[in-house]
Amino acid sequence: MAGPRGLGPRGFLTDEEKQNMPTVTKELIFRILGYLKPYWLQFLLVFIAILLSAVVGLYPSIITGRIVDQALGGKDLALLIKLLLLAFGTVMASQIIGVVESYINSWISRRIIFDMKNQMYDHLQHMPHAFFTTEKQGDIITRMNTDISGVSSVISGTLTSIVSNIATVITTLVALFSMSWQLALVGIVVIPLLIIPTKAVGKTRWKLASESQAKADEMNQLINETLSVSGSMLVKLFTREKEEYDRFVKVNEEVTQLSLKETRSGSWFRVAMGMFGQIGPLLIYFAGGYFIINNLDTTLTVGTITATVALVNRLYRPVESLLNIGVDFTRSLALFTRIFDYFDKVPAIVSPENGKKPEVKNADIKYEHVSFSYIPEKPLLTDIDFTVPGGKMYAIVGPSGSGKSTVVNFLPRLYDVVGGKVTIGGVDVRDFDLQYLRDCIGVVTQETYLFNGTIKENLLYARESATDEEIEQACKIANIHDYIVSQPDGYNAVVGNRGLKLSGGEKQRLSIARVILKDPKILILDEATSALDSISENSIQEALEHMMEGRTSIVIAHRLSTILKADSILVVKDGVIAEQGTHDELLAKGGVYRELYETQFRKVIDMEKM
Repeated sequence: MAGPRGLGPRGFLTDEEKQNMPTVTKELIFRILGYLKPYWLQFLLVFIAILLSAVVGLYPSIITGRIVDQALGGKDLALLIKLLLLAFGTVMASQIIGVVESYINSWISRRIIFDMKNQMYDHLQHMPHAFFTTEKQGDIITRMNTDISGVSSVISGTLTSIVSNIATVITTLVALFSMSWQLALVGIVVIPLLIIPTKAVGKTRWKLASESQAKADEMNQLINETLSVSGSMLVKLFTREKEEYDRFVKVNEEVTQLSLKETRSGSWFRVAMGMFGQIGPLLIYFAGGYFIINNLDTTLTVGTITATVALVNRLYRPVESLLNIGVDFTRSLALFTRIFDYFDKVPAIVSPENGKKPEVKNADIKYEHVSFSYIPEKPLLTDIDFTVPGGKMYAIVGPSGSGKSTVVNFLPRLYDVVGGKVTIGGVDVRDFDLQYLRDCIGVVTQETYLFNGTIKENLLYARESATDEEIEQACKIANIHDYIVSQPDGYNAVVGNRGLKLSGGEKQRLSIARVILKDPKILILDEATSALDSISENSIQEALEHMMEGRTSIVIAHRLSTILKADSILVVKDGVIAEQGTHDELLAKGGVYRELYETQFRKVIDMEKM
């Protein structure tokens, strides 16, 4: 005669959930159903299993009534054994049906998650570079993993729970009213008496749980800050151990008190629910006894009363769950809304239909009055206009933040220009087949990124079909081969997360080897030797020059040795090409380049001489 479970936190929406409550529209519902449609047959089997389970689940209670009236009342041992076996059989059948339903349900939810993760990953892969520079990485991972994985609980939990509870309530009510409509009404009337206090106490517990969680988060933050490597060092250097200890004791005390309040509330809650949960059965026993003792209903038996009590207890829990449909439904829609929010982000940079694939080897690169801004009201580039003749190497210099890297990012279309255009061989890069365009361009960036794999795997990322001989040749040119073979695992050595096991110079040379292996027609070096010391830089400078031979190259450099080898130097300042010419020509002008030379390049030269 167990009463209903109390409403936990799931029975209430947080303030944030209330503020961000999704708008229920026909389009949203049909969009969600679109993911369920391919598995409609499996869903049908699940619903049939739920209905069978609900019907079969009635029999143990009904059989209990027959045991009391016929087997025990008639003192029929054979019938008692038969009914007990039948009750056991129905319980077993119900459990088996539940296992089948659970398996099919899990299979459906996992397949839908599989489909959605594939779709999300493919969609995110085609989002422009700007998306990943503005979105928080944690948000992207949350959408990809937590949110989509949460769909499983919606399908296997919320959706099937609603169907299961409705089926249980309907079949139970039918059984109750078919046995005794008077006792059925008595059992139903008591339900509001259970729900009202449950809601009230549940809300108090929800508030306490929220406060307790907030304080626990504060304590975790304190632990993370003061017991981390950097944090503990700071505490020691400023001798703040006593103050931090006192602060921890204070927060820990608050967490403890809130936890005790929540526990006390929960204890009295369980006591109250235990008492309220017996009201219905007691009233049924009273009403049934009253009818039998006063001969008001000659068809009513003790077995019927017993079965009614069992069925009423079976009714309480699903009724309580159905009262929370609004909360569960809102949270489910919010989950899908967050996922669809990402799906609805339209990739701004896409490959045009029937994109062009012109020959780009030794083709001129031309920037025609290019303008660009990351934020509309703050233009970064206003009129970039220059031409890099095919096969030539141009250097771009300029003050920090002037947009040098942005200028070269237009070539592989990491960003698209806002105004003007960039052409290769007279063809606008936006008219190129995007994959073909990027295959033609090799980029070595200032910040080298390596995947957490082997050296060989990172090199093969440039060209999967490369042979071992080609890989080794590229590494020899980049002056990294000797280092690699000196490692115990050679080319199978694991570089660690982001190449953590390698020095900055080793990572940069590996990155250069990767681009050499790609063998691009156009080369972009964005501060490519910034992570190298003078000795390392000199050792691969010849390799870079060899790689740039016969290729149109644009180099962003801060080292004079690189700039001096350029066919022409472009000086970017205030959103335009402020100056252009050779090193000597620009020095003679006494303008921006001369200023950069005096403030930046000369310092590097002096350091190299030391």
